[in-house]
Amino acid sequence: MTIWRDHRPLVLASQSKARQMLLANAGITFETLPAEIDERAIQENSGLAAPGKVAALLAREKALAVSLHKHQQFVVGADQTLALGSHIFNKPSGRAQALAQLSQLAGQSHELHSAVAVAKGGTILFEHVAVARMTMRSLSEAEIAAYLDAAGEAVTSSVGAYQLEGLGIHLFARIEGDHFTILGLPLLPLLDFLRSRKLLAV
Repeated sequence: MTIWRDHRPLVLASQSKARQMLLANAGITFETLPAEIDERAIQENSGLAAPGKVAALLAREKALAVSLHKHQQFVVGADQTLALGSHIFNKPSGRAQALAQLSQLAGQSHELHSAVAVAKGGTILFEHVAVARMTMRSLSEAEIAAYLDAAGEAVTSSVGAYQLEGLGIHLFARIEGDHFTILGLPLLPLLDFLRSRKLLAV
């Protein structure tokens, strides 16, 4: 059952299965159209170093890029950065990089900065950044290897080489933050915005 009031569906500028699941579970009618942008080039050219600002920039750019093709619809862009101190992590390119990332993160606390932006007709109407603090267990080389073996290719689909909703949960000792923020979409602030535009029935 949907609670979406607009006759046109919301557009999610992301191919993230977790973000799609969150919107579907919230009863929102949506379609997906991933933004075709060069995230790393945008990040480098921006000169931004603060992880929250990087996530916000990329969320805006994704929403704007897709809104140029979907002029009449509300478009949601989202991005997530992982920061260990001042170092920002990107999605690992393969097992070797995933191993290196997990070795750095093990026994440490890092932050996930999740940003969401909504655009319509090439204009940003809303944006929000939320932060979660994640503390990994101290992990031996054997434990990291066992995790990588079990998780397989999934480790390359998310920053930090883990998915908390899957096997990644075994890596953590403590989690402080909103579940939706951890999954990459600050859902409650987004729903508040959509409600303010009379787009939700509840």
